[in-house]
Amino acid sequence: MRVKDIKDYFIDAYHNKEYVTDKTGVKTLELVGASFLADEPTIFGRLNVDYIQRELKWYESQSLNVHDIPGEVPQIWKDVSDNEGYINSNYGYLIYSRKNYQQFDAVIEELALNPNSRRAVMIYNRPSMHEEYDNNGMNDFICTNAVQYMIRNNQLHAVVQMRSNDVIFGYRNDYAWQRHVLDEVVKEYNIVIHNENNPVTPGNITWQVGSLHVYERHFKFIEAEIEKIKV
Repeated sequence: MRVKDIKDYFIDAYHNKEYVTDKTGVKTLELVGASFLADEPTIFGRLNVDYIQRELKWYESQSLNVHDIPGEVPQIWKDVSDNEGYINSNYGYLIYSRKNYQQFDAVIEELALNPNSRRAVMIYNRPSMHEEYDNNGMNDFICTNAVQYMIRNNQLHAVVQMRSNDVIFGYRNDYAWQRHVLDEVVKEYNIVIHNENNPVTPGNITWQVGSLHVYERHFKFIEAEIEKIKV
């Protein structure tokens, strides 16, 4: 499956009114156990390049406080943060920080030692999340479980494994981050192994999600896509 297949699935589900009710009681469309090649940066709607760049800067800062996001803080981050603005899901912190085992560096080291390895994994979630997601009024249970990196045929591929992903805004912002990290791993790996003459290049991103979903408030994006198809 590719992004187009995912788009077609949700259009069909919308036509057929295949609704489920999420934990907050709102109507959603959902694909359980989704797995597809992330060959487009967005599924429905258009990219907000300005916000994506601001979020990438925040991730790179490793700050666990949403008030450090450059510019206006999106409402979704305000909703999931604790009373002082702290969250669990700064993805830069999760892969770069010494407190979370410097997983970016660990992946580079593993691939440099064994380019055929299946152990080059950055683990985002953690068992303690069951108790930590609601600390101090927070509501932030990390959505990405792990990302695995594998070099095959001189390309570095990533397999993104998520417990939950919103099709509209979640996918496009998470895709931007994962594409950014994949490019950074490739760059750093080639530097470490002095691979100027035959460098590894970025490969595919495979997206695997426990619950891939569209909220009722975002059905308008599906409707817009349907109108485009009619034209």
